[in-house]
Amino acid sequence: MTTQKHVLIVEDEDKIAQILVEFLALEGFTSTVLNEGTHVVDTVKKEAPAAIILDRMLPGMDGLTICKSLRRFSMVPIIMLTARVDEIDRLIGLEAGADDYVCKPFSAREVVARIQAVLRRSTQQISSDASTDKLEFRHIELDMSRFECAVDGKTIELTPVEFRLLKTMMTKPGVVYSRDQLMELAYEDGRVVSNRTIDSHMKNLRQKLMAPEHTSPIHAVYGIGYKVQ
Repeated sequence: MTTQKHVLIVEDEDKIAQILVEFLALEGFTSTVLNEGTHVVDTVKKEAPAAIILDRMLPGMDGLTICKSLRRFSMVPIIMLTARVDEIDRLIGLEAGADDYVCKPFSAREVVARIQAVLRRSTQQISSDASTDKLEFRHIELDMSRFECAVDGKTIELTPVEFRLLKTMMTKPGVVYSRDQLMELAYEDGRVVSNRTIDSHMKNLRQKLMAPEHTSPIHAVYGIGYKVQ
């Protein structure tokens, strides 16, 4: 069972990890710290944290590999930390399944604020979806109460951001959403992200929604944004 105020911190720099622990504690969170990547997956299965702060470069197992492994069975929000600042590196992290990306050096208050934002979005998602139950379009079904997606009856794993974007487009098939609209829906805390971030999420969704007898329903509308049809 998920502990709503518990955060798993995976960071090999003790000073950074301790700062995060202290700032999270000020907001009422408890934390578990791992300084290498080998046991992260087992820890998540055992402790079911509300969110994970995950360093990209770790001994034992790197953050990208961990993120991909977690996405095979969990939709826990993941915020990835990295010393690399190139946009392509952030996109790689998002493609691996991370929900957010923070570059070092960073403000611990900002990281905590992002944890709070992603948990607030998850809570709002569950609350708003409770009465909606299910959405169906072509070969895809979204189960709101379970926060699950099925393609041709087979459950696939979507990140919370991917789930929100797909739900938005499936609610109104054929309607074209601009990248700005999709960014507002995906990141409700008002942060500025590039168009390439949305493009990266859509690339992931297209791949996940493919099926032997079907093409992906997501279509890019040149110069505007995306729709499902």
